[in-house]
Parts: sequence; C-alpha cells; structure tokens
Amino acid sequence: MSSTTVSGDLDDLKAIKELAAQVAEERYAPLAAQWDADRTAVPLDERRFLGSLGFLGIALPERFGGSAAPLSHALAVIEQFAYHCRPAAFQIFEANTGPAQVVARLGTEEHKQRFLPGIIAGDITMAVAISEPDAGSAATDLTTKAVVDGDTVRVNGNKRWISNGSEADVYLVYSRMSDAPGAKGIGAVLVEADRPGVSFGAREKLMGFRGIPSADIYFDDVEVPAENIVVQPGGFRKLFTTFSIERLGNTTMSLALGQRALDLTTQYVQERTQFGKPLIEFQAVQMTVADMALQVESARLLLERAASAVVTDEDLPNPLHVSLAKCTANEMAKKVTDLAMQLHGGNGYTEEFGLERMHRDAHGWALAGGTPTMQRTRIVSEMLGRSFDQRK
Repeated sequence: MSSTTVSGDLDDLKAIKELAAQVAEERYAPLAAQWDADRTAVPLDERRFLGSLGFLGIALPERFGGSAAPLSHALAVIEQFAYHCRPAAFQIFEANTGPAQVVARLGTEEHKQRFLPGIIAGDITMAVAISEPDAGSAATDLTTKAVVDGDTVRVNGNKRWISNGSEADVYLVYSRMSDAPGAKGIGAVLVEADRPGVSFGAREKLMGFRGIPSADIYFDDVEVPAENIVVQPGGFRKLFTTFSIERLGNTTMSLALGQRALDLTTQYVQERTQFGKPLIEFQAVQMTVADMALQVESARLLLERAASAVVTDEDLPNPLHVSLAKCTANEMAKKVTDLAMQLHGGNGYTEEFGLERMHRDAHGWALAGGTPTMQRTRIVSEMLGRSFDQRK
C-alpha cells in the first residue's frame, strides 16, 4: 500500500482519489460484508489509521492538523470509501462534513483547540444529536433543554436516531435554551459522553447502516460548563445552514451507492447470458441501464455544483442547491440499487453480490439528514424565498 498521506500541500484531487480508492479497496472492501453481518462499529485503531493518512481532516483547518482543502476533496474521498465500505466512509463523513464543521465554523477558539485535533487524528469522534421521539422532520419541536445556571449548563432530555450514538465521544446537542417559541429558543451545546447523567439506550437494529451504531441518548440533569455552548438560542438558522455541509456528505454516500450499483450491473449484463446471448443485447436491459446512468450522472452534477461553492472554511453552500442534490441522490440510490437487483435476478437477492446490502443502506441515507419529502419543501421554500407553516 502506498505510504502517501493527504497533506496540507496536496491539492491534487486526482491523487487524493487514487489514494482513497486504493486504501478503501485493499483494506476495507474485504471487511464490509462481515461488519454489516455482525453490526460491527469501526474499531478505534482503524479510525486512527484513517487519521494517520490525513483523511479525517481534509476539509478542516491546517492549524489543528487538517489540510484546509476544498470540501470537494473530502467528498471525493468519502465517495471512494463509500463505494466499497460505508462504515469506513462514515468515519471520514463525520469528521469532514459532520458536527466538527459546526465547531470549526461557529465554535470558539477554545472549542476548536479542545476537539478538532483529536477528531482529525481519529482519537475522538463527534456526533450530532437533533432528532427526538416527537421531533424528527419537525426539528423545531424538540424539547431537550439546556438551561444556563451561572457558569454551568444543565441538559435534560432524550435524543433519538443518533448515528454513532453510544459510540461517539462528544455530542453536539441541539437544545431548547430559552422560552422563546419554535426555532428562536434553540441553540446547541457540546456534551461529552462520559459526563455524569449521560446514558444510552440499546443499539437500534436497523435495516441498513449496520456498521454505523445508532442509539437513543438520555440526558438526566447533565452538567457541562457554559463554555460548551456553541450556538446561543436564536442561532437555529446558522446551525442548519452549516448542517447543509453534512447534507452534502449524505448526498455523496448516496452517489457512491448508485455508482457502485451501476458499475456492477454494467459488468454483469455483459457477462451473463440468457436465451443464448448476453443480457445487454436485450433492448429492455439497455433502456434500464441507460436510465440508471442518467440518474447517477444527474445526481453527480447537482452535487458538484453545490459543493463547488465551499472552498474555504468560511464558505457555505447554497441551500437550494444542497436540497436539489440531496433529494435527487437519495432517490437515485434507492431506485438504481433496486434496478441493479432486478437485472441481477436471483443473484441480486443474495448477500454474495452485495446489492441487497447497498439497497438497505440507500434507504437509510434517504431518511438521514432530512427526507426527500422535506427536501422538496425546502426546494420550493428556497425557490420562492418564503417559508411554509406545516402545522396549518
């Protein structure tokens, strides 16, 4: 394996992609099916290995150990890993497009110094905690409270559907921090997993995402220093605008699934024969493969447009472009993996070919970070420059 690492001076996207593809295929592709079958979380040593190659800090500041490269470089690496092994890709996704970006862009200098070096090295992980039992798509309905009491913040509540829940070392907890209604009272605070009063439910047994732990988090009068506040109440829009970067990571995971399914299918229909000729000789198969390619390429172009706006650590993507890309890629991945299974026939329904695993994961990425239905609402809202009250 190449000893090359991703460094601050390496701005050659082609070189980054080649290294990522090599590591993903040689080291993680052989582990992917077993990690899925056993619901195995990525071991700490593997995360540190990814950190040692520089993959966990591609789009994070250089002064904390990152490369400060454009977001597109991080997304390219995520795609190469997700093409072979989603749990390994998720480590790169969380570090480069997840809550660490909120800390890097909205946090204090103390936050950055305390958390970013460890995240970039792979020593710690950070997860975002937004959803609750009664607040999923309606995120502004959340009831978890973070009450400031002098130099302390007391956190009480319950978070659900937390990717990396019970596994992460620290959580960016969206909380109600004032009595102001709706989004106006929401801010965010960092809560370390080892604080007294933090506990976790049993890990969810999800249809997909089986190498990515998910669990409820309970906060029972948890005390953290007031310095852990990242965004004060009233900063909900800033939080969700920055969250657009995570949505681009999500979009990339879906794109990788669609591309992999298309590539496997293109190869299979040229090798598999029925009625005395390769499947690709049948016009119906040609039409299906063409439709798959159209959907994959459409998603890729929308993602590239949205990501191209994020070059420095001060840039944020256009929310309309993000929602267009995410909605398209999420639905593409579900459809293309399904069509791939159909063209593989009985083989597509076996674990051996990996397509059923990809289809299961595709549904997970469509649910995470804002469903296609909610993205459609955002698309119209951004197009018209107005909001819509879903409660009326």
